[in-house]
Amino acid sequence: MKRLFLLCSLLTLPLMADELEDILSHNKTLMFEYDLERNELESDKLSKSWLNPVMIRYNRSYTTQFPGDRLGTGNFSVTIDQPIFRSGGIYYAIKYADSFRKLNRTQIVLQKRQMIADAVSILFQLKRNRLMQKKLSYQIANDKIDIRQKRDSYRAGLLDSSFLDQAILKKSQDEASRLELKLSYLELQQRFSLLSDKEPQKLRLPKLKLVTKEKYHQENLELKRDILNAQERDYEAKMTVAQYLPSLSLQGQYLDGDLNPLWSSSGVKERYYNYGFTISMPIDLNSLSDIESSKVAKLRAQTEVLDREETVDEEYQWVVNTLGILSKKIALAKEDEKIYRNLYRVTKNLAKAGEKTQLDVDVMHNSLQIRKLDQQIYEIDKQLELLKLYTRMEHVL
Repeated sequence: MKRLFLLCSLLTLPLMADELEDILSHNKTLMFEYDLERNELESDKLSKSWLNPVMIRYNRSYTTQFPGDRLGTGNFSVTIDQPIFRSGGIYYAIKYADSFRKLNRTQIVLQKRQMIADAVSILFQLKRNRLMQKKLSYQIANDKIDIRQKRDSYRAGLLDSSFLDQAILKKSQDEASRLELKLSYLELQQRFSLLSDKEPQKLRLPKLKLVTKEKYHQENLELKRDILNAQERDYEAKMTVAQYLPSLSLQGQYLDGDLNPLWSSSGVKERYYNYGFTISMPIDLNSLSDIESSKVAKLRAQTEVLDREETVDEEYQWVVNTLGILSKKIALAKEDEKIYRNLYRVTKNLAKAGEKTQLDVDVMHNSLQIRKLDQQIYEIDKQLELLKLYTRMEHVL
């Protein structure tokens, strides 16, 4: 536990960040870049949505009402109708757009993080699969020796046939398991090719270490997403209230048009301005329900943040507990390795003295190699657990 506590106090070592970021295929990386760029553009558009467009209009009309040739008149106008005060609604609309930008960006980064982690996880699983195949090869070699020894004992009448049957069945099961591993290896390769255009054998696996609980809490993307979502709901609720309060708009219009011939001598101007202001306030029977609904949505989002904080703590503790169990498994495998190493040395000496056979030496050698491989497999299992934390963190270094 003391060793585990020391691990918990360590920050991550460099994770070859560039390699991890570049593990995805060019097309998938490009799609995430497009998503981020589009998010910026949509957020910019949303932040300026309170600005009404300036309307420019030109029209041309003809009439044959008057004697003589047909008469044509043209009119040009520029019209502005812009709210400048909405009881705080404009300010909250801008803040809402900023929260929208950050929330979408966090979601995109989280999606990319998860995809990178999927690819890295497959790399770890490929290595684990190779180690498992190697372990089964040693196990099958021991199975063959066991069958040979039991067949000799059976022929000599020293052993019941059921023991030989069990040994043969064990070998068949281990060989079937190795075939399943080979099939799983091909499936992992295909899954990796869907995420990355790189050769998995040429990629170096990262060495992940446990971050502090505070660091995980601080950099957790899911928690950041929920906090930003709560902020967005808060500004949305304030915007909802503001839309039912008084607002002030300014209007302005510039016109330049041909005069009607009937007014040509009246002194009416061809070019002139119209301007003014409007104070408005809607009376809507659904306003109270709308406001209450937005408040409930805000409260729910805030509750989601509290719930996510508990989830983040539980996730971290689960990984810590799992690492502790895997560390104990590694310690047991190391103890077994020492035992088999001694047995292997003793059995070799006995074989030289003629008291043991080479088959006995091979069994001890194979068992020793199996326990070595178990340690490497458990180390990969620890990396896969740590990867669960990395997946949800924005900055690991």
